[in-house]
Amino acid sequence: MRVRKVSSSELGCIAAESWVDQTRRPYVQDGSAWVPVRDGCAWDEDLPERAGDPRGYQRLGDLLIFHGDRPSEAEVAGAVRRCNPRGVLWTSTHQGVMRIPETTLLYGEAGEVLHKENGCRYWLDPQQVMFSQGNRSEKARLAAAVSPRERVADMCAGIGYFSLPLGRAGATVDAFELNPVSYRYLQRNIRENRLEERVRGFCGDCRALISGTYDRLLIGHFEGITMFEAALAHARKGSIIHLHGLEDQSDRVRLLAREAGFDAEVGLRVVKKYGPCRVHLVQDVVLG
Repeated sequence: MRVRKVSSSELGCIAAESWVDQTRRPYVQDGSAWVPVRDGCAWDEDLPERAGDPRGYQRLGDLLIFHGDRPSEAEVAGAVRRCNPRGVLWTSTHQGVMRIPETTLLYGEAGEVLHKENGCRYWLDPQQVMFSQGNRSEKARLAAAVSPRERVADMCAGIGYFSLPLGRAGATVDAFELNPVSYRYLQRNIRENRLEERVRGFCGDCRALISGTYDRLLIGHFEGITMFEAALAHARKGSIIHLHGLEDQSDRVRLLAREAGFDAEVGLRVVKKYGPCRVHLVQDVVLG
């Protein structure tokens, strides 16, 4: 378990930091705390797993969500005892291009939640749409990188995961979403965050709806390489494309960019662990 060592008095101050793995508890002893670190973030020590460590889960509003293998009754009971949630869900997988969750209610009741993150407010129903807290530091990174008045295309916007923080940072965002349920939450979240003048939602296939030229284009989908040519058609020299995926697509990216008349400088970042021996990657493509 990768951790950072801090004074135990700092725990309250760092609890919301983007590097903190919220699904694990810190180990505290003699005035020091070893805080679990999210995948892809800097860490100080690699500690052995401790017997009896609770299994990780995701908190969304007043709900808890387990991923992967079905949790045992004891694991669910322990999570309920620690957090007193309204309900506990198990999400076994996400299906299709729309990433629709397959969920089972294990305790209490579920339904819509309000999740607060990095100053944004997200309404969603985790039984109908996905939400990945593991992307939190990537959202913060892009919000810090964008310049006011940049024109941004979020080609797979979901409920506004990236569109909202980019809009809050001053960008003008066109947010495209194929899933009509996610689109309804996108529109609601734009209003909830008072971003109507900066973020516009569009329902449908981004490849058919996108128009004009953008300073920055975001393709936040694991099949994003299938949308890369559409992004290139609406970019210019100096535009940046953030391409998400589960494997390094640098050679393919450079080839497609060259065919579209661009040079491409490609940077690679790890966003989070995705599964055994797999990681969620983002490639920052600067066009020249």
